[in-house]
Amino acid sequence: METVELYCKGASVWVADPDTVWISAQLLQDYSPGDKQLLLQLADGREVQYPVASAANLPPMGNPDILEGENDLTALSFLHEPAVLHNLRVRFLDYNSIYTYCGIVLVAINPYDQLPIYGEEVVDAYSGQDMADMEPHIFSVAEEAYRTMTREEKNQSIIISGESGAGKTVSAKFTMRYFAVVGGASQQTSVEEKVLASNPIMESIGNAKTTRNDNSSRFGKYIEIGFGSKGDIIGANMRTYLLEKSRVVFQASAERNYHIFYQLCASRELPEMRALKLDAAEHFRYTNQGGDMVIPGTDDQVDLERTRNAFTVLGVQHDQQMELFRILSAVLHLGNVNIQASGRGGDRSYIDGKDCSLAVFSKLLGVEGPQMAHWLCHRRLAVGGEMLVKPMSGQQAVEARDALAKHIYGQLFTWTVHRLNSALRAQRAKPKSFIGVLDIYGFETFDRNSFEQFCINYANEKLQQQFNRHVFHLEQEEYVREELAWSRIEFSDNQPCIALIEGHLGLLDLLDEECRMPKGTEESWARKLYDQHQSSKPHPNFRKPRMSNTAFIILHFADTVQYECDSFLDKNRGTVFEEPINILRASQSELVAELFQKDPAEGSVSLSGGKSSLANGSISSGKRAHREHKLTVGFQFRQSLQLLMDTLNSTTPHYVRCIKPNDCKEPFMFDPKRAVQQLRACGVLETIRISAAGFPSRWTYEEFFRRYRVLLRGTWSKEQAHTSCRQTLPELIPDPDQYCFGKTKVFFRAGQVAILERLRSERLRAAGVIIQSWVRGWLARIQYTRIRWATLTLQRYCRGALARRLVMTIHYTKAALVIQKTYRMVAIRQLFLMIRQATVTIQAFTRGTLARRRHKQMVAERAAVLLQSTVRGWLARQAYRRVRSAVVLMQCCVRRRAARRQLLKLKAEARSVEKYRELNKGMEVKVMQLQMRVDQQARDRAALKETLHAEREAHSAELDALRGALQRLESQKQHVTLHPVPVVVTEKEMEEKRRAEEKTAQEISRLTQELQALQTERERLAKENEELTSRLVEQEKRQEECVRDAVSQAGESLRAEVDDERRKYQGLLREFTRLEQRYDNLKEMSLITEHAKGHRRTDSTQSVGWEPTSPTPMSPSFSNPPLFPSTPTSPEEVRREPLMERMGVAKDTAVKMRGEDLGHAYDAVRVANKFLEGQLRSQHSQWEKERKSMGNTQPRGDVALADPPSRALHQDVQELLDAREQECVRLRREVKELRSTVTVRRLLAQTVLPSSLPPEGSTPSQPKAVAVTCLLECRKKDEAKLIKNLITDVRGHSALSLPPGLPASVLFLCVRQADCSGDQTRARSLCSAAVTGMKGAVKKHNNDIDMTALWMKNTCLLNDLLTQHSTKQTLGSEALVPLTCDLSDLSRTLSDLCIQTYQQLLSITEARLQNIIVTAMLESETIPGLSGSAALKLGGSRKRAGSDPRGVGSDAPTMASVLRELGALHTALSRQALPASLVEQAFHQLTYLIAASALNSLLLRKDMCCWSRGMQIRYNVSLLEEWLRCHGLQAGGAVAMLEPLIQAVQLLQVGKKTEADAQAIVQTCTALAKPQIVKILTLYTPDSDLEERVTLNFIRTIQGLLKERSDGQPSQQLLMDVRRVFPVTFPYQPPPALHAEHLHIPDSIKLSFLRKA
Repeated sequence: METVELYCKGASVWVADPDTVWISAQLLQDYSPGDKQLLLQLADGREVQYPVASAANLPPMGNPDILEGENDLTALSFLHEPAVLHNLRVRFLDYNSIYTYCGIVLVAINPYDQLPIYGEEVVDAYSGQDMADMEPHIFSVAEEAYRTMTREEKNQSIIISGESGAGKTVSAKFTMRYFAVVGGASQQTSVEEKVLASNPIMESIGNAKTTRNDNSSRFGKYIEIGFGSKGDIIGANMRTYLLEKSRVVFQASAERNYHIFYQLCASRELPEMRALKLDAAEHFRYTNQGGDMVIPGTDDQVDLERTRNAFTVLGVQHDQQMELFRILSAVLHLGNVNIQASGRGGDRSYIDGKDCSLAVFSKLLGVEGPQMAHWLCHRRLAVGGEMLVKPMSGQQAVEARDALAKHIYGQLFTWTVHRLNSALRAQRAKPKSFIGVLDIYGFETFDRNSFEQFCINYANEKLQQQFNRHVFHLEQEEYVREELAWSRIEFSDNQPCIALIEGHLGLLDLLDEECRMPKGTEESWARKLYDQHQSSKPHPNFRKPRMSNTAFIILHFADTVQYECDSFLDKNRGTVFEEPINILRASQSELVAELFQKDPAEGSVSLSGGKSSLANGSISSGKRAHREHKLTVGFQFRQSLQLLMDTLNSTTPHYVRCIKPNDCKEPFMFDPKRAVQQLRACGVLETIRISAAGFPSRWTYEEFFRRYRVLLRGTWSKEQAHTSCRQTLPELIPDPDQYCFGKTKVFFRAGQVAILERLRSERLRAAGVIIQSWVRGWLARIQYTRIRWATLTLQRYCRGALARRLVMTIHYTKAALVIQKTYRMVAIRQLFLMIRQATVTIQAFTRGTLARRRHKQMVAERAAVLLQSTVRGWLARQAYRRVRSAVVLMQCCVRRRAARRQLLKLKAEARSVEKYRELNKGMEVKVMQLQMRVDQQARDRAALKETLHAEREAHSAELDALRGALQRLESQKQHVTLHPVPVVVTEKEMEEKRRAEEKTAQEISRLTQELQALQTERERLAKENEELTSRLVEQEKRQEECVRDAVSQAGESLRAEVDDERRKYQGLLREFTRLEQRYDNLKEMSLITEHAKGHRRTDSTQSVGWEPTSPTPMSPSFSNPPLFPSTPTSPEEVRREPLMERMGVAKDTAVKMRGEDLGHAYDAVRVANKFLEGQLRSQHSQWEKERKSMGNTQPRGDVALADPPSRALHQDVQELLDAREQECVRLRREVKELRSTVTVRRLLAQTVLPSSLPPEGSTPSQPKAVAVTCLLECRKKDEAKLIKNLITDVRGHSALSLPPGLPASVLFLCVRQADCSGDQTRARSLCSAAVTGMKGAVKKHNNDIDMTALWMKNTCLLNDLLTQHSTKQTLGSEALVPLTCDLSDLSRTLSDLCIQTYQQLLSITEARLQNIIVTAMLESETIPGLSGSAALKLGGSRKRAGSDPRGVGSDAPTMASVLRELGALHTALSRQALPASLVEQAFHQLTYLIAASALNSLLLRKDMCCWSRGMQIRYNVSLLEEWLRCHGLQAGGAVAMLEPLIQAVQLLQVGKKTEADAQAIVQTCTALAKPQIVKILTLYTPDSDLEERVTLNFIRTIQGLLKERSDGQPSQQLLMDVRRVFPVTFPYQPPPALHAEHLHIPDSIKLSFLRKA
């Protein structure tokens, strides 16, 4: 099959378009050879006829959709300009990817926006990764250069080119930052920091605003970064090329001069700048020609401050900075010097002596103003051996002035670069290798091109030639390595164009020759060019314009450029008259004189006329003036360019091509015309042409077999793949010239992969048709079976329905008869039931009436009896309460009297304790006052009770009388009712009776109304009470919730602040450890240097490492008693002194205390303690009884009626009881302190004065001596031996065989014994030596997990022991005796050492995991065959040019490697019995590192974002989760740290088509940031042709839903911060009591010199 056959209906092609350069179109009919037109449908729907003269004129084919957005342009099936342009546009606009590979070239498109892709987490993600595996990035190129340098030990170069505004400087800056991070500068102030500090300086003096860029670099620079043998940065050097000095004196419209001039003018009001006599930029000729004084969004004053800070960082002093600013200001004033023409025809010129600008210029530079005014308007000439002074015309004087300004600025620029280089050379050591970063101008073409554009394009021609040859060399190496029979690749070589410029009698030679002519002009130079390169020997790259005789055209590799000859000679000469330079050399300013000193290597400054004259204009005789010619600018540029090319050719180059997407500087706007123009100019398309000329598509045999397995024969195996490819490929592609077999790869020419793809799709289509036929047949058979079964089922159901209908008719007939019978029966029965119900109802009503009458009578009788019983019970209870109150009152009085007697007795007994008497001073008066108040209250209460009792008795009597009258009336009424007696009633009685009844009725109605009103009021009050209660409850709930929320928020904020402070402190501690290690390294280097210089060597018997020394002076002898302070120094001692004096405890420790005195003192303290406790307990119990009795005397019903005095009394009693309890607690604490003091003094007396102790039989009992026995004693001379044997010389196996925490336990017992013996100095010295030894041991084993864990255990245990026996912890404990020596500072040091050991432990594990995380988590195939079964993506497996395919060997890291490292750490921590919370924190940090590293790599690797790889990664993560759960580490949050990675791989596996899928993704991926979700969807690559790519509409839907997501989401950064460190918290666990008998000390550590005490 030929490529022409691909032009079939539906194929995609590219057609040229005047607006978009190229537009996509689709074929509407097949193409046959010989057709003259193609029917196309454009992307906008229009149908056009495309003329085709021959098969060679067919439009370029479009690539498959699966290759859209490919990150390497050379992986495209069809390599041509429209495919490249479209791929770049899709990646830039749709995927926001600004970087794309094109073979060995990185294409970088300026986004004109800040992107979060340059942080430290991105640097870590690219560090150590293969360039072919990661997404295109500037860091990837830098990493490739760094790895190649360290691996091959060969110098590297990164060539960054592009036109103004394309982002070259920013790319170079990020490259430098990457080298500094991965290289790790060895100086305190890194070279990278200094180079970055040089950027503001170089931008100020070398950048300017142009029509295309607001910050355009007007010079080129090459920075060499020197690396040492360890790969660290040790120095740097900068070289500059072709500064545009003409900009100093002239700026085109809408452009500016160099930034530094506008910065100085904007800062003119600063105090230190007033001496410069500056004005606004509009008033200086050198800054106002362009018209634009201000750049929008730029503050020149702030930029100057940043420039000055950069000078300070680089070591330029303030006075030297001001000297530099004076020179720059002088240049501005020089441009304002007014040169006036005079003489006949204006052939003379002069400067007014009162010219202010000249005066300021002369003052700033420290030169003579009249001399400078004279030589600006005159020059010397040598005529006939005599020196003459000739005046210059006004135009010549102005040109001389401008030349002087340019020369001053050029010299100042050169001096600044030299000053920066001297600051960047931080070390004298010679670098082993270097990486050069070339930031140089790209190809330029303007409407009017001059000398600067000529030199720039000449440099780009040289760089393009080097680039072409390097690309060709890489292709040739690839073919040789694969042993291909290849022919030479033809590519367009631009050597003729370069020879035209730099060859013999080329443009530069003719230009230099014309510059040496006394009266050379641009016209004569142009005529020589025409004669040499057009008339005599026509050159193919040279042309003459039709309408001009002072211009020429050069056909460059990128474009055809017309150059104007104007000012070529002046710019090439770059000369200035010698006389003004001599004046500047004599300047009073040291910097000005330094700038213009003669360099013997360069020669003197050339003279314009080639002749010299004396300064005074006289004629000299005999001697001819010596004349020297300065090298021209073109010649110097050619030499520096050749030196640059030699440097680049001696290094391995890496290319970065920066593209400017639009001229409007709008973010993410793509102008295809500008992009194509730059692609053609920067050599990207040339790379494609060279690649397409050979075999651009290449596959390994395994990858080719996997992709095109349907076209090949044989089973899958590595051995069969090679053979099958060789046998089958000739049948697929008949032309053997279209492919070639290598050792490990098969190579194809351009377009052949598309042919294979078509064959593969046809084979799959045919297979699909067969499968469809079988499936359709199977479906038809299934459908027939189902129809037959349905028919039989319908027949069966119909017959059943007819039978059921017959049966139903029979049933209906029978049912009608039954219904008739039943209805008649029901009617008769209802009539009977109705009659019976009426009868029963009449009987029921009659019986009910009689029953209610009897019940009413019984209720009345029962109510009377109940009323009587209630009244009698109430009277009895009242009597009982009065009697009980009287009895209780009597008991209170008796008990009060007894209590007073007991109180007096106790007070008499307590008079022996002065301290207690002082504390209880005034207590008796308070008690009496309280008793009086209690008595008064009791009397008031009794009076109130009597009054109440009398009122109640009167009320009861009245109630009884009324009840009696009521009962009599009732009885009379009943008697009258039962025995009616005819009574003769008179009219008067009837009238009275009627009036009484009316009165009674009125009273009853009134009472009824009052009762109803009271009930209504009661209901209202009840409702109000309920409402108030509910309100109160709700308000309380709201207050509780508010308080709870406030407390929780405050707690969270406090915890966050504490964690932040802890994190900062631990970060500072980590930095301190690093600086301490650096200091140790420098110290060792200095020692090695001293030994190398001839110092005496250290004795071999002495340890080179740490030698334990006592940091404190030697402790006093044990024969001397310890010295305690003779006067109390704290309030507690002041309060304790009287009590100690009364108990017989001597406060003067100079008096020798014998054992029996101490025993008596201890007994006295114990007795006092018991006495005080008993007294307080009795008082407390007495007051409790009184309070209960007083509470019982008040009835429950009258509690609410208690008056305020009784309530106040109760409150006073409660406060008194609380005060007594607090006093009791305080006295207990003081007694406990006294007890501890006496015990310690007794032990000190036993240790210090053993000879003065009484005989054994007379020794009093010592119940507390056990607390400080069973210690270990270490003599002073054995302390160094103890530290050495226990800490310094402990080795691996023997140390790990020790019980956990044994060294710390032994050291603490020794410190404890020294402290108990009274020698605080020795105790502190021993503890300090132990801490220092532990520090040395931790540093010594900085790569051993087991030993680091061992010393972390001992450090934590020793810190816990010191904390446990500190004064604060033993304050409330009776079993522990505190240390008398204050070791709080050493405890803090131990706490810091704990953190350091923890950080070192994690650093060791992280260093081991760092290189295997990505390979194990992402690349390892734990599920065999999953990735192999999936078809490879077309072109996705093609490696970059010059790189070999990396096979995953048997030694590649897997999940077993990760789990092995984690298991080693867990075993080390478990062996030392470290707290579980500490272990959880360690694995919490490590799992975060694993998840962050894996996720970052996943976000930067397109080959990992597919369904099958997501399944592999999810399985690997599940293995890690299972391991964490098996070891019980899920509670510490370790598993939760894997959630972002889990959600990322789930995102690879879920559906990504509908809106429901989008909502599910947003709701599920809560642990992922918004950019991370979008990035994964963008990178997602289908596994096969059957799966579709994620559409842009779906991604936009996801973005819209993510915007609506709440703000409480994770950070919006693309990559996770792998350097994030969680603060560690060490739990305090009080260790059990230590005893020397319980410690098992092996003989291997040689501690036999310790004695038990």
